Amino acid sequence: MTRSVPPAAVEIPEALAGERVDRVVALLTGRARSEVTRLIASRGVRIGGAVVDSSSRRVRVGEVLDYDLESLPGEAAGPGPAMAGEVAFGVVYEDPDLLVVDKPAGIVVHPDAAHRSGTLVNGLLERYPEIAGLPDQGCGEPDRPGIVHRLDKDTSGLLVVARTPLAFRSLSEQLAGHLVERVYHCMATGRVESDSGTVDAPVGRSARDPTRMAVAKTGRAARTHYEVTDRFTVPLPATELVLRLETGRTHQIRVHLAAIGHPVLGDVRYKGDRRRSGCPRPFLHATRLSFAHPSTGEVVVAESALPAELVEVRARFSRG
Repeated sequence: MTRSVPPAAVEIPEALAGERVDRVVALLTGRARSEVTRLIASRGVRIGGAVVDSSSRRVRVGEVLDYDLESLPGEAAGPGPAMAGEVAFGVVYEDPDLLVVDKPAGIVVHPDAAHRSGTLVNGLLERYPEIAGLPDQGCGEPDRPGIVHRLDKDTSGLLVVARTPLAFRSLSEQLAGHLVERVYHCMATGRVESDSGTVDAPVGRSARDPTRMAVAKTGRAARTHYEVTDRFTVPLPATELVLRLETGRTHQIRVHLAAIGHPVLGDVRYKGDRRRSGCPRPFLHATRLSFAHPSTGEVVVAESALPAELVEVRARFSRG
């Protein structure tokens, strides 16, 4: 018999069994634990259809947890600016409408339950305080002013940031319409046999571990195009790739390459080799970004060279 699961709901997997309900909701929504506590107090969290009245309630395997973020009272204020120089990032293009930022690896793009400060957004607010008003104008969420797409914490490279409502809406529409070119430089473990191809597989939350993504029938459509630029055998088989995103799901490249048996080099979360390669983080860099300027319609093209730590890793590889 198929169980009906309501919207904004998740069936508790074994990996989360025994956890406090407030921690589980914070993990699933990216909200701070204090916000989740207020959400529970406002009767916005249910298990099996029954309202949860205690943040310390433990969840069990198979229970259906659902939540209503719209019932969260007194939405917390957006993030504040960082101290001058606290968050280091490059700017490769800037005008009154938008920025193209070159993000180093190790920086989280926007605040979440685990990172309330020190994010790229905090750094952006220090340099460009005007973006703080965008959510009040119906453009994005309070924790993500100006952010129209993102990069994983340990992925480096380019992303575009809106400074005006016009730019936010235009860039969001271009992304939704697959009109923004996003190109990545990557090294994958093993030998990718085909010189080019497309991975077309839906991506969603892993049923075994909701902190990870996976190819899933119930996921959202996702397509990644790739071209092989080089192949290596020493110190281990590896393939250098240029990848183009048609869609932009969370961990999309990492999940797609892992799904075809070639996880990103250094990506231990998805079983990429770090020990033998010596790669300190996933070998993934957003190297090119192009889009139509929201005000002029002219094509903006931005490029970013491979960062030094990845250049050093690549230099260790040879064809044998």
